Amino acid sequence: MKTFADLGLSDKILRAVTDKGYTTPSPIQAKAIPPVLKGKDVLAAAQTGTGKTAGFVLPILHELSENPAQNRNRKIRALILTPTRELAAQIKANIDEYGSHLHLKNLVIFGGVGANPQINKLRAGVDILVATPGRLLDLCQQRVCDLSHVEILVLDEADRMLDMGFINDIKKVMNYIPKKRQTLLFSATFSKEIKTISKQFLSNPVTVEVAAQNTTAERVEQSAYRCDVGMKAELTTHLIQKGDWQQVLIFTKTKHGANRLSDRLNKAGITSSAIHGNKSQGARERALQGFKNNSVRVLVATDIAARGLDIAQLPHVINYELPNVSADYVHRIGRTARAGESGEAISLVCNNERAFLKGIEKLIGQKIPLLTEEGFAPDLWPNRAPTASEVQKADAERKKQNRQQRGPRNPRNSSSKNKSRSNSNSNSNSNRSSGGGSGSGSKPSSNATPRSRRSSSTRRRRR
Repeated sequence: MKTFADLGLSDKILRAVTDKGYTTPSPIQAKAIPPVLKGKDVLAAAQTGTGKTAGFVLPILHELSENPAQNRNRKIRALILTPTRELAAQIKANIDEYGSHLHLKNLVIFGGVGANPQINKLRAGVDILVATPGRLLDLCQQRVCDLSHVEILVLDEADRMLDMGFINDIKKVMNYIPKKRQTLLFSATFSKEIKTISKQFLSNPVTVEVAAQNTTAERVEQSAYRCDVGMKAELTTHLIQKGDWQQVLIFTKTKHGANRLSDRLNKAGITSSAIHGNKSQGARERALQGFKNNSVRVLVATDIAARGLDIAQLPHVINYELPNVSADYVHRIGRTARAGESGEAISLVCNNERAFLKGIEKLIGQKIPLLTEEGFAPDLWPNRAPTASEVQKADAERKKQNRQQRGPRNPRNSSSKNKSRSNSNSNSNSNRSSGGGSGSGSKPSSNATPRSRRSSSTRRRRR
């Protein structure tokens, strides 16, 4: 087994690694660091919790410190893109720790907080920038963030970064950075489609995989419980209280669902916080800190918000709703059983989710035990499970019926606009009837603006 010294890292970095208590690199680190140090593009896949962040942070620190820029003013030489604020903050913390004996500056930028402090630090100069795409593009468009000197680009959690929700942002970022660069893609999972898309950004990459693609951590004990959808909140409360679980991460599909479940748990006497994109950065940090120090017993999160969560020795993960994308299941349960620890992942499955469960089992190559908790047996569980297409059609029909029952929605502020228009018309009529003008045949006052001129000036302002 190689040691970190065998990888060719500098003495100062080795000292920082030793300070953290590490002597032997993980498999992903041992395989990814050498090609990165050689300047190769890398496409790396590893299970969550195997140390893949250090797999790109360590060689970047080595390259930038051993080959300092000639320009006195610090320029951004390494850019690390992540899908979430939490993951960005976690990577920044790793850079601080591993670069503690180096003279490199790093900065993390993301939305949800004021931009001015970030702009001031950018102007002061940084070597390594960790960012989420939205805030980065905003600052680039304001011309306060110069990416023209980037030598190394990293896309972390690349499956999500290159997914449909982020691909356009990534392409826009590419317009700001040099075409001649080193590009690294790190993630827990890679679909064949993602590998195809990644060819747009990488040149003759070295592919590194340390486990079978899309497999789950071996130390995660997986199980699933059958139940009706309306009993999920009650079953969740029951399982937590029955097992006396003190630290549980729960995944929901939607932000509103996360809020509702968190409220239900708090009412049941189980301290809980929700974390998702609608929460302010301060609220997200307080919730995460409370979960880490055990003042919050349950953290309810959406998939995107949970990317980058790194909780040591997290024992329990619950899939309150199964993800439509099977690969997201791997990311979810990868929050537990990290760094050699064991953990438990439980999924709550209603009749309409049976097809998703089969998809997950096919992806990970194993059967998940399907259990029934006494008192929570589902009323709806026919012998034949509905297909995914049947579930989607039923959902679409249900939404259509809800819209019909609700009726057409009034445009936002339409009532106030109509009221304002009505008041304006009445005032105009009042002025005419009270002789406010020069009579019915009088000319408009000099202050009036002809309709055509008003429309054209309004159009110019809108542009």
